[in-house]
Amino acid sequence: EIIYVNTFGANGKKLKDGSLKEVIVAALQNGKTAAAGTEVKVALDLGPLGEMLEPMGTLKFEEAYELFKEIILAGKDLADLVVIETMTDLYEVRAAILAVTENSDLPVFVTMSFEEDERTFAGVSIESYVNSIAGLGVSAIGMNCSLGPVEMYDMAKRMCEITDVDIIIKPNAGLPNMD
Repeated sequence: EIIYVNTFGANGKKLKDGSLKEVIVAALQNGKTAAAGTEVKVALDLGPLGEMLEPMGTLKFEEAYELFKEIILAGKDLADLVVIETMTDLYEVRAAILAVTENSDLPVFVTMSFEEDERTFAGVSIESYVNSIAGLGVSAIGMNCSLGPVEMYDMAKRMCEITDVDIIIKPNAGLPNMD
């Protein structure tokens, strides 16, 4: 029902040649072409910026916000919704959500990536995530990546008990065998 376009890694830090808007627009146009004649929605897909925010890293919150805002402004007229996914840092998630909600009227779906210890790489618990994000005007929250369906099951149940916001669960189909 939703096509995520291939913009996950597209941001001004990674595309320093000025091609960001061109990449975003082309990806969304491809998604719209694929969805033509259907009710399938096309999502502008935002991934992590690739740099930790202060205090764990050197990237300032305001700079992260501006990087996400640039993506939103490039794609808001073509996208049906925005998906912020595979995040590990709650601070970066907030920057992305604010950039979307302050610069567009698009629905926002957010997923973070949790490890088997039920925390993100940056140490965010499910409870902290849900309680911090659910009130920011997002349409759906959840988790993706890192774990398979079995490993996510209990965390997904807990998430459903904490909030009434729609839940997204996008596990890996399986985990790699490291032979």
